[in-house]
Amino acid sequence: MSDPAERYALAQAAKSHPISAKFAALQSFGLDPFQIAGCHALEDGRSVLVAAPTGAGKTIVGEFAVHLAMGAPDEKAFYTTPMKALSNQKFRELQQVYGEQNVGLLTGDTNINGNARVVVMTTEVLRNMIYADSPALRGLRYVVMDEVHFLADRFRGAVWEEVIIHLPSSVRIVGLSATVSNAEEFGDWLDTVRGDTAVIVSETRPVPLEQHVLVRGDLLPLFDDRAGVATAQVNQELTRIRSVKGATYENNRRAAEYRGRSDREARRPHRGGRRPVRPSNAQRIERIDRPQVVELLGRSNLLPAIFFIFSRAGCDAAVQQVRRSGVRLTSTAERDEIRRIIDERMSPLQDEDLGVLGYWEWRDNLERGVASHHAGLLPAFKEVVEELFQRKLVKVVFATETLALGINMPARTVVLEKLEKFNGEARVAITSGEYTQLTGRAGRRGIDVEGHAVVQWTEGLDPQAVAALASRRTYPLNSSFRPTYNMAVNLIDQFGRERAREVLESSFAQFQADRAVVGIARQVKDAEESLAGYRKAMTCDRGDFAEYSGLRRELSDLEKLNRADKTAPSRIRAQRQNEIQSVRRRMQRHPCHTCPEREDHARWAERYWKLRRRTDKLRRDIETRTGTVARIFDRIVDVLAELDYVTVDAAGEHALTDAGRTMRRIYGERDLLVAESLRRGLWNDLDPAALAALACCIVYEPRRDETGEYGLPRGPFREALSRTQELWSRLDDLEQDHHLPGSEPLATGLARAMNSWARGATLDRVLDEAEMAAGDFVRWTKQTIDLLDQLSIVADAPVASTARAALDAVRRGIVAYTSV
Repeated sequence: MSDPAERYALAQAAKSHPISAKFAALQSFGLDPFQIAGCHALEDGRSVLVAAPTGAGKTIVGEFAVHLAMGAPDEKAFYTTPMKALSNQKFRELQQVYGEQNVGLLTGDTNINGNARVVVMTTEVLRNMIYADSPALRGLRYVVMDEVHFLADRFRGAVWEEVIIHLPSSVRIVGLSATVSNAEEFGDWLDTVRGDTAVIVSETRPVPLEQHVLVRGDLLPLFDDRAGVATAQVNQELTRIRSVKGATYENNRRAAEYRGRSDREARRPHRGGRRPVRPSNAQRIERIDRPQVVELLGRSNLLPAIFFIFSRAGCDAAVQQVRRSGVRLTSTAERDEIRRIIDERMSPLQDEDLGVLGYWEWRDNLERGVASHHAGLLPAFKEVVEELFQRKLVKVVFATETLALGINMPARTVVLEKLEKFNGEARVAITSGEYTQLTGRAGRRGIDVEGHAVVQWTEGLDPQAVAALASRRTYPLNSSFRPTYNMAVNLIDQFGRERAREVLESSFAQFQADRAVVGIARQVKDAEESLAGYRKAMTCDRGDFAEYSGLRRELSDLEKLNRADKTAPSRIRAQRQNEIQSVRRRMQRHPCHTCPEREDHARWAERYWKLRRRTDKLRRDIETRTGTVARIFDRIVDVLAELDYVTVDAAGEHALTDAGRTMRRIYGERDLLVAESLRRGLWNDLDPAALAALACCIVYEPRRDETGEYGLPRGPFREALSRTQELWSRLDDLEQDHHLPGSEPLATGLARAMNSWARGATLDRVLDEAEMAAGDFVRWTKQTIDLLDQLSIVADAPVASTARAALDAVRRGIVAYTSV
């Protein structure tokens, strides 16, 4: 940098922020301006929200918060993530910096050094610590909330807001978010509930992204470089390819001759490995298969690559397709290193289980440099894939979109085979935010000069639509916050009902609703001015024309109703005719009826009433939005009071009963059902395996295509399940009566397999009974373990001891395996 003024400014900034300057000097690369701004804000004692693209290096600001805590005596830092895989990854990274004795990990099913000065945890663990007033919170100075945009997640997002609202005011928050279009709004809310918060937004990718469309064997630029970056004009060659219609193409002999000549040319070798693209249409361009795409990327020096395929089966099929083609992307030395890492990581797993899991074929694919990555894969297998990809040993990964969520797996190239996905109900186009998140994996900082995003040409592809996806950055962050029974009892216990309502009204959900109210109120104000103008325009010197036009409207509505409702009994129709005649007489007697300018006034009156209806609707919208979160809370408290979890004294003060105090420690979607089942003793007669099966019914959420009860376990389980289902039905009716949404019925699809697993059945038998992938079984089993762990703490005898025995029975084999 040669500019003396810039050098001087940097020197002054370093002088005023010495800790930031020292921290920056420790890094292996120079910090970007947004990273420096984030560190300076923290050093100034402020909270900070950093919104930047995937791979831009947001986490450096979070790591600086940890550095600040470790630099002061008796201060702590918590680093929260939305996923256990991310927590495990961050735990290992921080251990390398601060040593094993100073870094802990808490993820629900893992507890390592939980009293350390730096603890990595899932956000739910921190929420539970806050409600339990854990001693571990003492000395806490910084909380890093990685992937904070997860608060938009409709299932788990509320946890982020609970943590932000309830953390002590002395704690500084470091929010790390993907690029969102309303970062300033979110920052304003943080500033409101947490105090002084700096909002730092960066749109700059550290590694530029080149956009391509793969047409047959050619990588064509999506944008016309000659047009300049600012214009982002679509490559005209792509537009021409799409513009030739199917009928014209089929019937045009010259085009057919060209097609034959082009096919002959395509079979000849071409300099540089590139083939000319013939004029065609989207329906006639044949896609090259995956092995050819992989080889093309290899020749073009565009590996390693991630292929995003929005289907688990599609990911596994893609690996098989590449395997069958004989593609091998690794050297002998790389294969030796891959085998060494696999042997080391897989040693805890039993040989008989490895055969069931398809281990040998999976291993062979990795040695070829190819792998899949999706939620159905065993977590241990996924972790090996991630490590090998990071080490540049695996060159191609076929993945579902879950890989795009925060895990450190950057590639040189990202390939999107389609721009639509199945959302559980229908195939829908991916959003610009999703496109940005997926392609954000392309380009490795410090390794690549540029990243590459490749979209494969498909039938009906519109280059303009792809360009719109690639150039927009519209990913709004919307709150998914809603009160729960567990939240309600904890708030009442801490603050009382009225203060709890105030706390909930400080949520981001209400903040956004209130912001919307401001906009609606502005519309009402504008409408009021227009209404005043309309009233003036329809003023009549003979009388009140608004009153007269009201009679006209009433008459018109009655006549319309009479015409539409011809099936009404004769008595009703006669009564309506009398009303019509009465209104008509009143209208005809009105002074304005004889005004010569009556119809001119009436036109203004019609505009007036039309706008008045719209304005009244806006006012109703304001009423429904204001205090919405607190109103839901009131309904939940009413249910709790009716079920005797909460009592109200003569002064109107609310307090928890014994049942309410039990519910404080029950977390999950079915907190009320679990608490009521314990209170009624519905599970007292269950043995450990049956309790594990019933806990699984509580947490399990089947895929949409799953049906049936799959041969339920016999004995006391069936009686307990039946009584729990009856209880669910009664609670659901009660919630509906209080205008609450209720919940889905219990899902029994995994009960038989969970019962067998807890009784010691082999993995192959259990997976056969479950009819699901090993990764899915492990995930649901760990959620079952989480509920059993809660029961072992909050339940009375005999359920508490049964839950502890069930935990021991279930936590074995592939379920017990952890890489940390």
